[in-house]
Amino acid sequence: VIGHRGASGYRPEHTFGSYDLALDLGAHVVEAGDLVPTKDGHLVCRHEPEIGGTTDVADHPEFADRKTTKTLDGVPTTGWFTEDFTLSELKTLRAIERIPANRPHNTLFNGRWEIPTFEEVLKWQDEQTRKRGRQVWIYPETKHPTYFRGLGLGLEERVAKLLRKYGKDKRDSPVILQSFEPSSIQRLNKLVDNPLVVLLSNANTRPWDFVEAGDPRTVADLITRKGLREIASYAQGIGPTFDLVIPKDANGDFTTPSSLVRDAHAVGLILHPYTVRPENPFLPPKFRKGSAADAYGDVFGVFQAYFATGIDGLFTDNADMGLLAREDFLARRTVNG
Repeated sequence: VIGHRGASGYRPEHTFGSYDLALDLGAHVVEAGDLVPTKDGHLVCRHEPEIGGTTDVADHPEFADRKTTKTLDGVPTTGWFTEDFTLSELKTLRAIERIPANRPHNTLFNGRWEIPTFEEVLKWQDEQTRKRGRQVWIYPETKHPTYFRGLGLGLEERVAKLLRKYGKDKRDSPVILQSFEPSSIQRLNKLVDNPLVVLLSNANTRPWDFVEAGDPRTVADLITRKGLREIASYAQGIGPTFDLVIPKDANGDFTTPSSLVRDAHAVGLILHPYTVRPENPFLPPKFRKGSAADAYGDVFGVFQAYFATGIDGLFTDNADMGLLAREDFLARRTVNG
């Protein structure tokens, strides 16, 4: 059970408040770090380089002139971007809840925590390992690596340098690295020995590095047996969107599970799909309770459906729910033999 951006169901994502709580709730691994660079080359933890939706930058008049529109992986995006700030400037900002309509209770914590750096996360990992008497695992992601390489801010070398500095670049190191761009994982495979995971979006999409390179393949090509064999040559796992594991019909309800779990396991890949959230809008219609955007539906039923496919782990914003669901599933499996 992987704490998605920490315990983002309860605290603003990618803050030490969120990461600490994920461990308190029992998460086996914490996704501490969607990694994006600052202007001066530091790696910080934000879900996207655009920070208007996850920080109070809009309340800082001194940064009003930094608001701009950029094309990010082919999509015009307006806001404030980490690569236009130095680390010291970013440290004057504070995190806010990204989806307040679904998580109004999280807005209580707006303004409490600053933006963590990846180096601070690596130190936090060691501190928490000592404090809790168990090895804490983290699961950082390189975000938009092709975009940042084009700006002269290559992510992989910076990640590798920090992992080497803290002795966490080895095959058995408690740091799993992930990316939606296969070439980023291939690059990391040459720089470090950490476990590596290729993230997979919807079947009809193309990884942005493929678009830039003129590679016509889509995610649907990557999840064929041939595509999975190729991934297995440089990575240990895949992180597919759950729709690749259990496709949905036109209404958004579950259909029959695909063969992806079986096919990936056949070539030695583990699967950590993403993301289970308990609020109604994130659940298939049949699992919703009422219509409120911030109300919880039958998330335990959704967990059971996903666990039953044979996946090896999953990302969830609510690690406590994931762990309870896991206990239910394992107990049921034991009873049923």
